[in-house]
Amino acid sequence: MTIRPSNRYTNYHAHLYFDKDSVERASFIGQEAKRLFSINLGRVHRKLLGPHPNWSCQLAFNCHQFNELIPWLETHRGGLSILVHGLTGEDLADHTKHATWLGEELNLKLEYFSY
Repeated sequence: MTIRPSNRYTNYHAHLYFDKDSVERASFIGQEAKRLFSINLGRVHRKLLGPHPNWSCQLAFNCHQFNELIPWLETHRGGLSILVHGLTGEDLADHTKHATWLGEELNLKLEYFSY
């Protein structure tokens, strides 16, 4: 069962997942989110990076932006999967225990955290 995002942490990341056919849509969603909600937008990575199973783009935001941003992302994600997680300083827990999803839940490469 996919757990829906709830506002329980001070700071968050959302990772938009896409491929070559949806990169332009993901880039547009990220730019619009930045413009509308004054979030921090990372680079649109057209390669696999970290624990992420697809190309991705990171959105960084806080608990004050959460309640407007998350419903907007749900409405505008256009079929893309989005990982939403709190930032606690424990990377593995943030990407598992503190992770929630908009759209299809994808399998992260958790071995990345075996450092």
